[in-house]
Amino acid sequence: MRYNTRKATIPSDGGSMKLLILSPKGTTAQKRPGVLWIHGGGYVVGMPGMVHMSRARNLVIKYGAIVVSPEYRLAGQVPYPAALEDCHCALMYLKEHADELGVRSDQIMVGGESAGGGLAAALCMYEKDIGGVNIAFQMPLYPMIDDRDTETSRDNHAPVWNTRRNHSAWSKYLRGVDGDVPAYAAPARREDYSGLPPAYTFVSTAEPFYAETMAFIDNLRRAGVEAGVDVYPGLFHAFDMMLPCLKVSKQAGAEFDKRFEYAAEHYFAIQDDEK
Repeated sequence: MRYNTRKATIPSDGGSMKLLILSPKGTTAQKRPGVLWIHGGGYVVGMPGMVHMSRARNLVIKYGAIVVSPEYRLAGQVPYPAALEDCHCALMYLKEHADELGVRSDQIMVGGESAGGGLAAALCMYEKDIGGVNIAFQMPLYPMIDDRDTETSRDNHAPVWNTRRNHSAWSKYLRGVDGDVPAYAAPARREDYSGLPPAYTFVSTAEPFYAETMAFIDNLRRAGVEAGVDVYPGLFHAFDMMLPCLKVSKQAGAEFDKRFEYAAEHYFAIQDDEK
């Protein structure tokens, strides 16, 4: 393996939670960006080990980032807001242990794919609203952020993820919600996007989350937030993870890496207690 891996257990609202921590081989006095990378799985399945097949892996190998992946509670066991609470605890750990981990406290970033992208987007909103961790950059890849049907999530029969699976997953995740669905559960319901961290994502046109991803980026841009998106025509959900050897998957990975490299050079967010 081209990077180091270790596990940690931290307190969480569910009692305790395991983290998987990826760091580059070798030692250096230079601090690095710290990335909370949240696994996908429709809020109902998945595990931190999925980080080894995610885009975050390259952030460690190529750019020396420190990546923390939380084993958040899944909706089959506990519905919203358990997953968000756990991700907040993991983000607080990343901030409070920045020195120990070798992380720049002004370059704490979040990302994830699918439901992990949804949690990353929700976490940025939550931290801003509560005055929590200041996040420098967000990378919610093809995020699952709208519980309502959109023009591309309605009557979608694509491989990997489709309308039937989407409805089932949302019903499990939101079964603890009474009344209106909050934006911390479904970030597409957010009305005020101002002050959120700069963002980058990519998405394919045949997958359910195409419309909600594009709307998310448009909403950020209208609020004056720097936000970029790359669109890959005709492909299904999580194509880059399912078929990593495809030329288009390698292209998506290379573009993602370039956006992260730019973010590491240009985006910073000093923590309030360090100002």
